[in-house]
Amino acid sequence: MRQSGDVEEHGIAAGKVLLTGASGFIGGRLQSALVDRGVDVVSLRRRGSPPAKRGRSVEVEYDDRAGLERLIEEEKPDYVLHVAGATKGVAYDDFRRANVMPTENLLEALRKKHPEVRRFVLVSSLASYGPSSATRPHVETDAPRPIEFYGQSKLEAERVVERAGDVIPWTILRPGGVYGPGDVDYFNLFREVERGRNVFFGNKKRWFSGIYVDDFVAATLASATHEGAKGRAFFVCDNDPMTWERFQGAIVEASGRRVLTVDLPEMLVDVAAFGGEIATRFDKKPRLFNRQKAKMGAQEAWTCKSDALREAVGWSSKVRLGEGVRLALEWYRREKWV
Repeated sequence: MRQSGDVEEHGIAAGKVLLTGASGFIGGRLQSALVDRGVDVVSLRRRGSPPAKRGRSVEVEYDDRAGLERLIEEEKPDYVLHVAGATKGVAYDDFRRANVMPTENLLEALRKKHPEVRRFVLVSSLASYGPSSATRPHVETDAPRPIEFYGQSKLEAERVVERAGDVIPWTILRPGGVYGPGDVDYFNLFREVERGRNVFFGNKKRWFSGIYVDDFVAATLASATHEGAKGRAFFVCDNDPMTWERFQGAIVEASGRRVLTVDLPEMLVDVAAFGGEIATRFDKKPRLFNRQKAKMGAQEAWTCKSDALREAVGWSSKVRLGEGVRLALEWYRREKWV
């Protein structure tokens, strides 16, 4: 039986890794996987963030170019895995400060102090390419058409990485929806099911591509070392897109609870989004519910295919939906989130 945290043993297995975003969901899983392999992990944390749970951590602000240069010069990492970013903000500048500026400054520090780095890996997002259609998932040859600030900022960060290609070897990964133990975005669906409610907001038949977190970690580790991934960008997702009905049905099955299924009108999302923006005007705090996110949720599909990554690196997803949902729910229960 697969255990939560298992990651296939290929890719980075030695050397030193500079990791950003280790306090987050994906970054934390990467940190654990690397430390388990005996890799020297140096996590970059912003002022006020907690020290790394595993491995070493250094406090540096992303807008502190001199500090980043000192860190790069002292540590000389073999790999830089740039996972940190923001999914919430008020204006585009908020997303640019979180998703673009750190990418620019990290690459500039590498260019000046350690261009010998083996690979710079940017974790981008499917959102950088915008929605797909239900019948045709995105592939790498499609033209990017992001529709909201988060996706636009991720695409801008990708362009920054691509421009560094004559000096710094790079790889870009665009995951679909990443779920699993410790995730806070899909967690609300699990919590509602545990409370006896399976709630849809007009999205029951809409499509998306997901990926279990440890499968994405394995893809990241493999891509960082494989020559076939150098100078290329890839979508990362499960083999088959799914509807929200199927995804939430898997949660219900794993839970074993009797649930009341409620399909609420989509206009409630618009009402919540408007309410979120009104609240933000008062306290200036970004919220998950806003018109940008409502626009994302109203699309027919957010899907992609990972054929190019499989052909280039040999990676493929291992954790099927039912197993991934079960592992996530077991973790939420064990940690008393539900």
